[in-house]
Amino acid sequence: MDDTTQDAAVTRDTPPGTRIDVVSDVICPWCYIGKRQLERALATLAQEGLHFSVHWNPFQLNPDMPPEGRDRAAYRTWKFGSLEKSKELDQRTSDAAAAVGLQFRTDLMTRTPNTMDAHRLVWFADRSGKQPEMVERLFQAYFTEGRDVGDHGVLADCAAEVGLDRSAVEAFLAGDLADNAMRQADQAARESGVSGVPSFFLDGYGLFSGAMPAETMVQALRRGHEILVKRAVEGN
Repeated sequence: MDDTTQDAAVTRDTPPGTRIDVVSDVICPWCYIGKRQLERALATLAQEGLHFSVHWNPFQLNPDMPPEGRDRAAYRTWKFGSLEKSKELDQRTSDAAAAVGLQFRTDLMTRTPNTMDAHRLVWFADRSGKQPEMVERLFQAYFTEGRDVGDHGVLADCAAEVGLDRSAVEAFLAGDLADNAMRQADQAARESGVSGVPSFFLDGYGLFSGAMPAETMVQALRRGHEILVKRAVEGN
């Protein structure tokens, strides 16, 4: 992230070296796998007395996807060159997901959605302190239930299931609040060097990308925390 994004991400109330920003897309399989690895890493660090806050930031894997999405098989055949290649990639991610306790049901997925409204919903949920639950529910809806997370009805269902007011969510989705903000955040991530997700930042500084093993995340977060705390002390 650039300096402007970093300043916006780290508030005065955030202790140095404790804010994790994850840049991800709700239809990115490695982002869901990475989320599980991060949860394992944070549990380990908590036993050492290190506690972090996690914040989710938008990125569109398919920024040119039409609002209604596309047939998944046809789109992935076009994107990856063949349906066989698409199935090979699905199997690879399903195997990796199983290793962290997730069951991907790619056989249920029929649509590749536009994810802008899903990102807007994550933003909306954050205003009620429900961002973690919303992110998890959207990942689950797409990867384990095969639901179209570009559909407003599906999004409203997911929001209600994590405790948000369904009518308020429906009204929000019908408008364009936060649309520009999500697009700007996506663009800012790309301009800061993010080309693939998940990407992880600590206090706005790039830490690592990809669904790293939990042990690797532990080492990176521990070291990053030490450096940022030391820098904050020396700066006072």
